[in-house]
Amino acid sequence: MAGTLILVRHGESEWNLKNLFTGWKNPDLTEKGIGEATATGAKLKAAGLVPDAYFTSALRRAQHTLDLILAELGIVNVVIVRNQALNERDYGDLAGLNKADAAKQWGDEQVHIWRRSYDIPPPGGESLKDTAARTLPYYEEHILPLVQAGKTVLVAAHGNSLRSMVMAIENLSPDEILKREIATGEPVLYRIGTSGRLEKAEL
Repeated sequence: MAGTLILVRHGESEWNLKNLFTGWKNPDLTEKGIGEATATGAKLKAAGLVPDAYFTSALRRAQHTLDLILAELGIVNVVIVRNQALNERDYGDLAGLNKADAAKQWGDEQVHIWRRSYDIPPPGGESLKDTAARTLPYYEEHILPLVQAGKTVLVAAHGNSLRSMVMAIENLSPDEILKREIATGEPVLYRIGTSGRLEKAEL
């Protein structure tokens, strides 16, 4: 029997709104972000999806998103697994900087390379390849086995940690995953069989 994996990027954060590199910094959701998370909960409820297990990162914006989704679903008193393996990509020296200011300091081309290359990290930070190196082993050890067992699993995390999982699930190349945008607050659903292979994606 196939299981269901629900991936949700956190709702808009205060630093998304300000166009700042966030990474492992810890801002909370904006009012818009709260609305996005609540709307996702309503969407899952309307679809009759009731998760059996819940995972999120060590960062406030993802945790708050998950809390709001669960409140909308009417789910209380459950075990939520929080782990920094699911944290956003660490932007190192760019964290906290406005993206336009970073471009002035290092140049548009260099900042674009750091943002959109697969394996070139910013100073003191992680590339998407580095992020995948910590996210994927955690996914394969703790999350995928539950889905393979037929469970419905909800993961509220971040654009780049989720990209790592999407890359593996959909068997995408580095170039393909760099083009994939994961919108704030929007759920992505996968049906995954006992073999661990993707059976159906609902984007």
